[in-house]
Amino acid sequence: MSTITSGTEGRRVGWVNRRLESAEGGATGRRWYWGLAAAAIALGIWWLASASGHWSSLILPSPPGVWRAFVQSVTTHDGVRGLSGHYLWEHLWASLSRILQGVGWAVLVGVPLGLLIGLSRAADRLLGPAVDFLKALPPLGYFPLLILWFGIRDTSKIWLLFIAALPPIAIATAAGVAGVRHERVNAGLVLGAGRIGLVTKVVLPSVAGDVITGVRLASGFAWTTIVAAETTNGVPGIGGLAWASQKELRADIAVLSVIVIGITAVLIDAVLRWAERRISPWRGRA
Repeated sequence: MSTITSGTEGRRVGWVNRRLESAEGGATGRRWYWGLAAAAIALGIWWLASASGHWSSLILPSPPGVWRAFVQSVTTHDGVRGLSGHYLWEHLWASLSRILQGVGWAVLVGVPLGLLIGLSRAADRLLGPAVDFLKALPPLGYFPLLILWFGIRDTSKIWLLFIAALPPIAIATAAGVAGVRHERVNAGLVLGAGRIGLVTKVVLPSVAGDVITGVRLASGFAWTTIVAAETTNGVPGIGGLAWASQKELRADIAVLSVIVIGITAVLIDAVLRWAERRISPWRGRA
C-alpha cells in the first residue's frame, strides 16, 4: 500500500488534498509571501541588469531612477503638477474610472447574454458566433472606428473596454449554465419551481462563481487594453502616461506606469477572488 501511495495514485491524492485544504481554509494556492519573494527576485535581477552597464538608462532605467520618477509624479516641481500636468493618483483614477465603466457595462450585458446562450440552444447558435467574433478582434484594429463614431473623448475608450470585457463574461456565464448539475434542476422542479424560479433560485446561484471568474478575466483584458484605449487623448490616464513617455524618451515613466498597472490589477484580482470565495464557498470542494 505504501508503494502505491508514493506512486502516481499518491501524487493524485496529494493534488486533491491540496485543493481541498485550499478551499476549506479559504486560502489560495498562491500565498502572498510567494508573491513578495517573486517580486524581490525580479527587483534583484532588474537592479543587477541596470547596474551592469550593458544597457543605457534611456533603455533600461534603474530602480532608483524609477523611484525618482515616482517622487516626481506625486509632487509639484517647477510649477508643474506631477507628470503631464497631473499627479499619479489622478492618472490612475482616470484609468480606473474608464475600466469600471467599461467592465460594469460588460457585466450588465454579458451576464444576461451568457444566461441566454447557456439556456437556449437557438440563442447559442445565433449569438455564440457573434461573441466568439468579438473575442477574436484585436483592440487596435477597431479602435479607429470607435474614434470616428464616438470621438476622442471617454466614450470611445469605454466602448473599447466594453467590447474587450464582454466576451469573457458571456462565455464564462454560459459555461457555468452548462455545468449546472441536473440534480439541482430536478430538486427545483420537485419543489415546484417554474421556469423563472429555476433561473433565479437554481441557475443564478450555481453560476455566481463562474460569473466572478469571467469578471476576473474581463478585468485582465481591460487592463491590457487600457494603453490602447488611451493612446488618443488619454491624459490623464495611466495608459496615456505610459504612451506619452515615448515622446520624451522617459523609460523610467513607462516602467513606473507598468508597475502601477500591474500592482493595481493584482489588487483588483485579489478582491474578486475574495468575492468569489464569499459568493460561492463550495467551489473546489466537490
